[in-house]
Amino acid sequence: MAASARMIYLDHNATTPLDPRVLDVMLPFFTKDYGNAASTSHPFGWRARSAVDDARAVIAQAIHAAPDHDLVFTSGATESINLAFKGLRPEPGKNHVVTSRIEHKAVLDSCRNLEDNGAEVTYVGVDEAGRVDLKQLAAAIGDRTYLVSIMLANNETGTVQDMVAIAELCRDKGVVLHTDATQALGKIDVDLDKLDIGLASFSGHKLYGPKGVGALYVRGDLRHRMQPQIHGGGHEYGLRSGTLNVPGIVGFAEALDICTSEQPSESLHIMSLRMQLHDVITSQLDGVRLNGDLSGCLPGTLNLSFAYTDADSILLEMPDIALSSGSACTSAKAEPSHVLRAMGVGDELARASIRFGIGRFNTEEEIAYAARRCIDAVTRLRAMSPLVA
Repeated sequence: MAASARMIYLDHNATTPLDPRVLDVMLPFFTKDYGNAASTSHPFGWRARSAVDDARAVIAQAIHAAPDHDLVFTSGATESINLAFKGLRPEPGKNHVVTSRIEHKAVLDSCRNLEDNGAEVTYVGVDEAGRVDLKQLAAAIGDRTYLVSIMLANNETGTVQDMVAIAELCRDKGVVLHTDATQALGKIDVDLDKLDIGLASFSGHKLYGPKGVGALYVRGDLRHRMQPQIHGGGHEYGLRSGTLNVPGIVGFAEALDICTSEQPSESLHIMSLRMQLHDVITSQLDGVRLNGDLSGCLPGTLNLSFAYTDADSILLEMPDIALSSGSACTSAKAEPSHVLRAMGVGDELARASIRFGIGRFNTEEEIAYAARRCIDAVTRLRAMSPLVA
């Protein structure tokens, strides 16, 4: 069968292939317009600076931000998250941060770093679909709280948070809201002005752009409270020194511009593929648990647990399909997913979970083939399992 003659990529939550249209706009900045954007004395630098300014405007428009000062370019979402957490100066007398138990490790590890330096952190729970418990969140925010960080969409389950309610709560409590919008950007609408987000982190390689480039959104009124974590030259309004990755920034903007213009039709197509995959698998296999909520998640994310199996064995049975058993940053560890645990999934089912990440270039034929391969793999493994009656 044609689809099985090559590797099928279904791990778009980990990273996405570079869209050829993005590569086309990047190439001149490697070979022709290769100037340093900080070089102000010659046309090479001017062209590089102009390209960065144009890219900043495109990204700002897509997320409804001010184009001149609200975006700080970084090496990716992890750096952006670190800058948000370590760069935001607490207000006098405040030393408390609130986050959720399902955050990406970049957020959780940054929180632990703050704890090591004397801050207090509260980790609120989620329901069985992976949505933050708003009552817990409201109760956790106190007089000493200065920062709340809740991801917009989860990287393992795709569950999208009720950020309107969360932002309203933070606004009423007078605390800064940071969101890790890495998985959401380019897949769903991200309107930071409407949500009144204070800080937001992004990465280019999750939306068919290049690796090694990202951004931190800093709302204008917070700029005076931010301190740099990388020093040397005062680039990016003094918040992130270092020679700008001009090809990456140009590619990031082009990738997001394509996503923004094609999102309505693309989301429907990808969602259709996800439902096809879900319906075929669940109609032919018993003991399959959906981790998340099909009506409130990213279009291309499907996380399923298969009882009486384990994820590693399933993946070994399907070497021609690129899949993941969890976050790309933690899948090398043998521990069950902290996200699924927080959702109340038992360790055995958590270890038997597969994340399907469907993307722009996947076809119906590929999805049909992946579904059959998954069904066959689980059926074979269960036939060998002493736990199956």
